[in-house]
Amino acid sequence: MPSLISPSTPTFSSSASSKLQWVVISSILIIGFVIMISNKNPDCLSENNGGKTSPHAVTTHNQENENGEALLLSSSSSSSFRRTDNSRILSEQLSKLQGLEEGLARARSGIRNAARNQTSHGEDKNSIYRNAGEFHWSYSKMEKMFKIYVYEGLYSTEGMFINGIETSKQLRTRDPDRAHVYFLPFSIKVMVRYLYESDSQDIEPIKRTITEYVDVIARKYPYWNRSSGADHSMLSCHDWGPRTSSSIPMLYKNSIRALCNANTSEGFNPSKDLSFPEINLRKGNLPVIVEGLPPSDRSILGFFAGRLHGNIRVILVQHWKYKDDKILVYEHLPAGISYGTMMRKSRFCLRPSGYEVASPRIVESFYSECVPVLISDHYVPPFSDVLNWNSFSVQVRVNEIPNLKTILMSITEERYLELHKNLKQVLKHFMVNDPPVRYDAFYMTIHSIWLRRLNIRINT
Repeated sequence: MPSLISPSTPTFSSSASSKLQWVVISSILIIGFVIMISNKNPDCLSENNGGKTSPHAVTTHNQENENGEALLLSSSSSSSFRRTDNSRILSEQLSKLQGLEEGLARARSGIRNAARNQTSHGEDKNSIYRNAGEFHWSYSKMEKMFKIYVYEGLYSTEGMFINGIETSKQLRTRDPDRAHVYFLPFSIKVMVRYLYESDSQDIEPIKRTITEYVDVIARKYPYWNRSSGADHSMLSCHDWGPRTSSSIPMLYKNSIRALCNANTSEGFNPSKDLSFPEINLRKGNLPVIVEGLPPSDRSILGFFAGRLHGNIRVILVQHWKYKDDKILVYEHLPAGISYGTMMRKSRFCLRPSGYEVASPRIVESFYSECVPVLISDHYVPPFSDVLNWNSFSVQVRVNEIPNLKTILMSITEERYLELHKNLKQVLKHFMVNDPPVRYDAFYMTIHSIWLRRLNIRINT
């Protein structure tokens, strides 16, 4: 089992010493950042008006292939640090940075030890976690030490209908010099609302706005330039999250991007980017869990109903619509049949990607205790850095769609019961709570950001 922590962490040098797409859940995450950990007083630092550039730094990322094997990737990036005239302030900043990096180094070591200890005692292949000991040790360490600073931004208002979220002393820092990660609180959803001309497909105004926003951050604060943006994070569940972030090369290549549309064919990099779940909360309400029928009473082998957007769904319908009484595939449900009822009666819920790889239907399967069948070639499932998706889902390649019934029928009853049991256990990680609670979707996203920050080292 590969460790969550890269064996060789990327190093960045500082020259100072040399759709309603998850509208609500992304709103909770963003507003969780903004209200719970935001600091509205950034004036404790003077602006840096220098312009010297640091030497090039070689960066490495530990990416995983489809089998979970570690792959080491290398890239080059240049980082610059704008000097301040106040040497005392600069010295204090560097001292705090050194302390942060030493603490992260100790956390890396502890997580690796926890992983080795778990391996030495044997691993349960049916566990919902890739390495339970490693995950729980890492999560505990995150709760104790992880700090996030949120920049001011005109686009931090997404989800402001979520009010009263309690502040978090564990995550919030009012001192940007003590932050491990800097959150960029721009909302692509809000920018689409105000900057995008309907049906024009012109996203250049959004790209320009993001570019200008990051440029202001880079001029006003020293943190972006000293790490080439590697310890900065953005979050977007909008389809255009990956495309708009490409307008800033360092944001696209170096920063921690939290995306619903985790598509490796569009530049999603699991070694630094993180996939989080797309959850459709109807009318702004928190999800309601409706227990499905027990496994013995689920008479439908596989079920799907949905619009034909994207090639994968077209292929699924061509092969299975009205072709079998065990694999029920519809574009539109017949009158009098409830979508929710069909999920609760099905053993497996088919989840083909649409125009984008992510879909709220995956989490809907969890809520109805229907084992999801992910049909995609380039999708990285949410929280797959710690969750063992093979223990509670079935993953099918697009070219295997014609064999779908054979694949599902080959799953033994014992194996199905294990998948169903694990599905119920993993549900807590995909729940939305107001305020957030331990191990829910909000904090699992925070933990994924934490892991990626651990895989970065900023030299002082």
